[in-house]
Amino acid sequence: MSMRTQYCGLTTEALLDQTVSLCGWVHRRRDHGGVIFIDLRDREGLVQVVCNPEQAEVFKNAEVVRNEFCLRITGVVRYRPDGTVNSNLQSGKIEILAEVIEVLNPSVTPPFQLDDDNLSETTRLTHRVLDLRRPQMQNNLRLRYKVTMEVRKFLDANGFIDIETPMLTKSTPEGARDYLVPSRVNAGHFFALPQSPQLFKQLLMVANFDRYYQITKCFRDEDLRADRQPEFTQIDCETSFMSEREIRDMFEGMIRLVFKNALDIDLPNPFPVMDFATAMAFYGSDKPDMRVKLAFTDLTEVMKDVDFKVFSRAANMKNGRIVGLRVPGGGAMPRSEIDAYAQFVAIYDARGLAYIKVNERAKGRDGLQSPIVKNL
Repeated sequence: MSMRTQYCGLTTEALLDQTVSLCGWVHRRRDHGGVIFIDLRDREGLVQVVCNPEQAEVFKNAEVVRNEFCLRITGVVRYRPDGTVNSNLQSGKIEILAEVIEVLNPSVTPPFQLDDDNLSETTRLTHRVLDLRRPQMQNNLRLRYKVTMEVRKFLDANGFIDIETPMLTKSTPEGARDYLVPSRVNAGHFFALPQSPQLFKQLLMVANFDRYYQITKCFRDEDLRADRQPEFTQIDCETSFMSEREIRDMFEGMIRLVFKNALDIDLPNPFPVMDFATAMAFYGSDKPDMRVKLAFTDLTEVMKDVDFKVFSRAANMKNGRIVGLRVPGGGAMPRSEIDAYAQFVAIYDARGLAYIKVNERAKGRDGLQSPIVKNL
């Protein structure tokens, strides 16, 4: 028999009464006074293993097993007793009656339970191997793999050629500082790690490769931020003889395919299109978060003749502009929440936050509530 005949999480009633060999880690061990249960875990999930005292050698080995021991277990697949089915597991209808338990590698007591969701980042990184055994981390890396494979399949189907470009290259003007690697052969000279394959892919276009891609590492020596890190992976593409619209349509298709096949999410077809001027006029950003349904309402003309000089002066400037955010249901917002927003905008050097509550629209000015209403 093979060392492993089946993944734990994929062992189902389709294998009923068959002998299987499983390899994995002890997720949990339970001693029920004469019968020991082991939840054996591998990358596909869990399966329950039953160890009866009638199997003396099996039971002896099960008594010393603890969490995160690595085991090989051979046993027979059988239905779980009535009332013990676990519908949350793919293997939840069956269990394995152990015939052989082999300890491949014992484990010291783990510093934390893998299902603990309150771990600090320091603890997780200190024990990174254990952290990577957690379902969330396993799912993250498998999702990354799915995305990568979908991208490769799409680009291959559309005539792109996967070409590796050098990692040891020459320093070129980019958006950050380079990481430098000293040359042993040429003393005093250095290679630079690429911030992007920009020059290489342009050479490939001149060399008539027409459509190129690679999923590659890039390196940028810059300060860490939420969207910046020294080493990152990017999908790098270059094409020849395509219009802007053709490129946009093609890669919209790729993104839709990736979301559908990797996450089962349907994205709109086509994507909404917004030009730069519209984005800045209504959102004040060239990359607005469209999940936030708050667009600017232009109040410049309305404010030109008001008595409140802070507004009228700005409204009458050559390039002056006054905008407001219309917040549906904001009339019910308590003063404490408004004050919290005022403190928030102060972080970005705003001198204050003007607000107007519309309590009764039909009453016009009398239906408004604001410290500045009397000046408007």
